Amino acid sequence: MNNLLEKKILLIICGGISAYKSLEIIRLFKKKGAEVKTILTKSAKEFVTPLSVASLSKEKVYDDLFNPQNEAEMDHISLSRWSDLILVAPATANTISKLSNGSTDDLASTVMLASDKKIFLSPAMNVRMWENKSTKENLKKLKEYGYKLIGPEIGDMACGEFGEGKMTDPIKIVKEIENYFFDLNKNKKFKALVTAGPTYEYIDPVRFISNKSSGKQGFELAKSLSKKGFETTLISGPTNLEIDNNINLINVETADQMFKAAQNNLPVDVAIFAAAVADYKIKEEKKQKIKKQEYINLDLEKNIDILNYISNHNSLRPKLVIGFAAETNDLTTNAKKKLMEKNCDWIIGNDVSNKNIGFNSDFNEVTIFYKNSKIDNEILHLKKKSTISDEIVDRVISHLN
Repeated sequence: MNNLLEKKILLIICGGISAYKSLEIIRLFKKKGAEVKTILTKSAKEFVTPLSVASLSKEKVYDDLFNPQNEAEMDHISLSRWSDLILVAPATANTISKLSNGSTDDLASTVMLASDKKIFLSPAMNVRMWENKSTKENLKKLKEYGYKLIGPEIGDMACGEFGEGKMTDPIKIVKEIENYFFDLNKNKKFKALVTAGPTYEYIDPVRFISNKSSGKQGFELAKSLSKKGFETTLISGPTNLEIDNNINLINVETADQMFKAAQNNLPVDVAIFAAAVADYKIKEEKKQKIKKQEYINLDLEKNIDILNYISNHNSLRPKLVIGFAAETNDLTTNAKKKLMEKNCDWIIGNDVSNKNIGFNSDFNEVTIFYKNSKIDNEILHLKKKSTISDEIVDRVISHLN
């Protein structure tokens, strides 16, 4: 099966001696039936010509952020939306530095910042530049942002030195991209259900009981699943977050609504219950606004436990059921207890008392507690929630396959 057929590849060529290899990359992509559009940085044109690139790609070459003709088409937006994947080869130390700091002073960096597609970097630089602490820090940051590295390799360099920093061979680069699309196609057979955000339990038409959940982790999990090929449904309580159009978003308010939506969207292969569902609801919601009083008594009753029900009482139980445990103390004890009581397969615990990884933070640190596994638990250390989500989904894929 040709996993590159009709795929849309945006190749960004940066200024380095390895830029000549980009011509072979274009040829190999075209041979596999992929569409290739290219961006040449200003310095890249010192090593390869736009004519050479255009001749091989059979497409227009983009190079100028401030070209009036191009910007009438909003190239930095249209190119990022057009592509299925972005490859930067060679990725120079300068480009890596700009990306890690969010700098957008040319078309290439602007396109990447505007893109929500997978970005692969194939670094190429002198061994001393590769080993420099600033380069290592920049790469660490980019990995946390979700960038994928291909190489570099160890070998003889154009500067006469030997070491790590040599750009990976074009055949290997193209194979790595082909493997990425193979994995996407392989995962298309899977269906996923994710819940996210808080629930509102109404006291009267204007007041409700809720919690501080932002929904960010659940939304990122849905994005990661979709990005890796899953047919994904996201059931969300009230949030201000946006989601990709290829994800089936179902908006709900109450726990009862979330439960019914979850039932209606089974069967799935994996269900991840990341929502912070209110434990209690008002026994009898008032039809009119309650007037101000000195005291008020609220009669509460338990909400249905969605995670527990799906894990234990449903004939359509997913192959993998994952719950979340947001704790303020005794994380390990409480998470393990929840794992057993809910009969789910994994519990992902996090300490919400830590303000750096709390409800509204863009970062998280979690521990995955496994049932019936060779390892008891696994810590995913502090990273952006998007990166944490990618790592969780990688483990989901390994489990399902």
